[in-house]
Amino acid sequence: MSSLNTTAFSQHPSFLLVGIPGLEKEQFWIAFPFSVMYAIAVVGNIALLVFIKTVPSLHEPMYLFLAMLAFTDLVLSTSSLPKMLSIFWLGSREISFHACLAQMFFIHCFSIMDSGVLWAMAFDRFVAIYNPLQYASILTNSRIGLIGLGLAVRSVILLIPLPVLLTRLPFCRSRVLAHSFCLHPNLIQLPCADVRVNSMYGLFVLLATFGLDSLFIVLSYVMIIKTVLSIASKEERLKALNTCISHICAVLIYYIPMIGLSMVYRFGKHVPPLIHVLMANIYLLVPPVLNPIIYSMKTKQIRRGICKLLTPK
Repeated sequence: MSSLNTTAFSQHPSFLLVGIPGLEKEQFWIAFPFSVMYAIAVVGNIALLVFIKTVPSLHEPMYLFLAMLAFTDLVLSTSSLPKMLSIFWLGSREISFHACLAQMFFIHCFSIMDSGVLWAMAFDRFVAIYNPLQYASILTNSRIGLIGLGLAVRSVILLIPLPVLLTRLPFCRSRVLAHSFCLHPNLIQLPCADVRVNSMYGLFVLLATFGLDSLFIVLSYVMIIKTVLSIASKEERLKALNTCISHICAVLIYYIPMIGLSMVYRFGKHVPPLIHVLMANIYLLVPPVLNPIIYSMKTKQIRRGICKLLTPK
C-alpha cells in the first residue's frame, strides 16, 4: 500500500481543462468577445497605471490604492485568460500538474490582494470623509506602501500551504477539471484520498481574507454613512457620498460573482456545469474589465488625462 501511495505521489498527472460545456463547437467564435474583453482589461489597467504615475495631481492616497487595484486586476486576468483563449482557439487543453498549481496560486493570491485593496480603499474613503483636514497626514505615501506590502505578504503566506497540501495527495481519479483554469475548490475534488485538511484550510483562508475584508468594508461604510448624516449641508452630504460611488461599484462587481461562485461550489452540486463555468469566468474577467471603465467615467482627473491622450495636439 505504501508503494502505491509513493507511486501516486511521485507521478502527479497533467490535467485537462474544459472550455464551455455544451458549446464546444461554438468556442472558436466565443473566444473573440473574450479576447476583446481581455484586451480592454489589459489596456485599461495599464492606462490607469500610466496616468497615475505620470500625472502629479494623481499622487494621492485614493489613486495610489487605485493603482494597486489596477495592478492586481492586470495580473489576475493575465493568469487565466491567455490559457483560456488557447483552449478555445488551439484546443490546448492539457496543463501540467505544477503549472496548474502555479496558475491556481496566482489566481487565488491576487484575488485575495484584490479583496484587501478594496478594503484599503474603503478605509481611505472613511478617512477622507471623517477627517479631511488630516487626510494627507494620516495616509502618507510610506503608510500606503506598508499597507500594500502587508496585503501582498498576507496573500502569499496564506496561499503557500494550498499547493503544498495538494502535492501530498495521490491523484488517481479523473484528470478533467471543470474550468478553463485551475481553482483550488475544483482541484480538491480529484484526489482519491482524504481532503478534509485541504477543504478546512481553504475555508479558513476564505474567512480570514474575503470574510474579514468584507466585514471591514461594511463597517467602514457604516462609519461613512454615520459621518455623512452628521453633515448639515445636503450638497456637502451628496458630494461626500459621490466620492464613494466608484468604490461601491468596484466592491459589488467583485464580491457578488465571488460569493456566487463560492455558493455554487459548496451548495450547488446539482447545478449544471455551464453555470459553474460562467460564474468562474464572470468572477475573473468582469472586474478587471469594468474597474478601469468605472473609475475613468467617475474620476475627473483620469477622464481629462484620457481626453488629452486621445485629442490631437
